[in-house]
Amino acid sequence: MKLSHFSLIVLLCSFTLGHLNAADPKHEKAIAPEGQAFKNVRPEEFDQLRQKGTNVVLDVRTKKEYQEGHIPGSILIDYNSPDFDKEIARLDKNKTYLVHCAAGGRSSNACKKMSKMDFKNLYNLEGGMRAWAKEGKPVEKVK
Repeated sequence: MKLSHFSLIVLLCSFTLGHLNAADPKHEKAIAPEGQAFKNVRPEEFDQLRQKGTNVVLDVRTKKEYQEGHIPGSILIDYNSPDFDKEIARLDKNKTYLVHCAAGGRSSNACKKMSKMDFKNLYNLEGGMRAWAKEGKPVEKVK
């Protein structure tokens, strides 16, 4: 079968755009990618999971960051603390944890570490507290 140059270009563009869309986080499904034991979610989904009341919101920022503003009902375990692993190990591995930090880096690393410790239900807030606040979601401050 002989294809014209135009048909070849259209076919190539379709193939390339399909791959780009698949890699685009906006087109990502809310399931963990292969080999990843946690799910990245945006503020809206994170908030819906939080509002269930049965999930644990885990803030892995510093105490100072937490005091300046945190998600209501969250617990603090500082990812950079030398006791992080010990404190995480005390948590119930059967619960669902909604993990966040300031921008998403520490919480992603915390989720990776927790998944290696056999935590099965982990959600990471994409963009962290910055994305949360930008979306106008509730923030509490320590008085």
